[in-house]
This record gives sequence, structure tokens and C-alpha cells, in this order.
Amino acid sequence: MGSLELFLHDEPEPTPALLKAALAHVQFETIHPFLDGNGRLGRLLITLLLCGEKVLREPMLYLSLYFKTHRQAYYEALNNVRLTGDWEAWLDFFAEAVIVTATLAEDAARRLADLADEDRRKLAGLGRAASSTLSVHQELLERPVATSGWLVKRTGLTAHTVNRSLGHMVRLDVVRELTAKRRNRVFSYHRYLEILNRGAELP
Repeated sequence: MGSLELFLHDEPEPTPALLKAALAHVQFETIHPFLDGNGRLGRLLITLLLCGEKVLREPMLYLSLYFKTHRQAYYEALNNVRLTGDWEAWLDFFAEAVIVTATLAEDAARRLADLADEDRRKLAGLGRAASSTLSVHQELLERPVATSGWLVKRTGLTAHTVNRSLGHMVRLDVVRELTAKRRNRVFSYHRYLEILNRGAELP
């Protein structure tokens, strides 16, 4: 672990960040320092390293799904490094994982931005109710499943105003109510969640 840590901070002769992340992941999984959670921590290490190296501004490269979807190839590539020293196959696999995952993330980000713009245009047509409803919408962009009470706290609007805004949004099919309660109702920005979940289902 000490040698791995020195490698992660190799400032005198820096290694390209993606290469460093690929090599560090294999080394960490080979060392396997903990009784449980090594896989999760090893995958998290990739994202944290890329953020630390300023390759990512936010931890938005979710390689875990790709590794789980291609589990057999993932384990074979890791084992072949250990057994035969086949680093090239592992690096090819890792590069493909980064390309596919980054492409999906970019596509999702574009779809989310388009949806937000489309819904803002819908809500802007509500006349006097537009301003408060747009404030509620803005909070739902950060938390697409929320209670009316949480939205009251976040927006600073009255409960009556928030609930009226949510009623407008339900009518326009921007959100859906997930509960049938009179208080602390839960609402879902359902199309936003559909985009976030697209491609995230394991086979």
C-alpha cells in the first residue's frame, strides 16, 4: 500500500491520469487490503484519482456499471495481469470502459439540459404562477424526488404556494405525485429520473 500511495503521488515523473487510474485500480485489487469492500473502494479510487488530477471537475464517470455489465471480461483482464502480465489487454478494456461511460454521461447531460429547458418553457406560460413554479422546478433539478415540505424549506415559499405550483406541474405532466397523502406528499420529476436511469439497468 505504501508503494501504491507513492505511485499515486508521483509528482517528479507524472503518469498520465487515465493510465495512472488504470494501473492503480489493478494494483489495489491485487493487494486486496480489506476483508470487505475492496471492489467498491477500488472503483471509487478511479474516480477520486481523476478528480484529484483535475481530469474530472465532478465525480461523474461511473465505471462501476460498465465493469458489472462486462463482469466476465473485467475479471479476466484483471487476472491476466496478475497471471501473465498482460497489461495491454487490461488497458484496452479500461479505455473502452472510459469511452463508453463518458459518451453515455455526455448524452445524459445533454438530454437533461434539453428537458429542463423544455419544462421551463412550459412553466413560463403559467402567468402569475410562473415565478414560484419555476423556483420549485429549479429545486427539483437538484433533487428529482422530493417532498412538498422539503420544497417549502428550499424555496422559502409558503406551503400553499409550493403545493399550488406542484399542482400546475402535475397538470402539465412535469412531475408526478408518488403518494396520496394530504401532508408531506412525495413528487417525482419522472422524465428527469428516466434519463438518469437510462442504460443503468444490469442485464
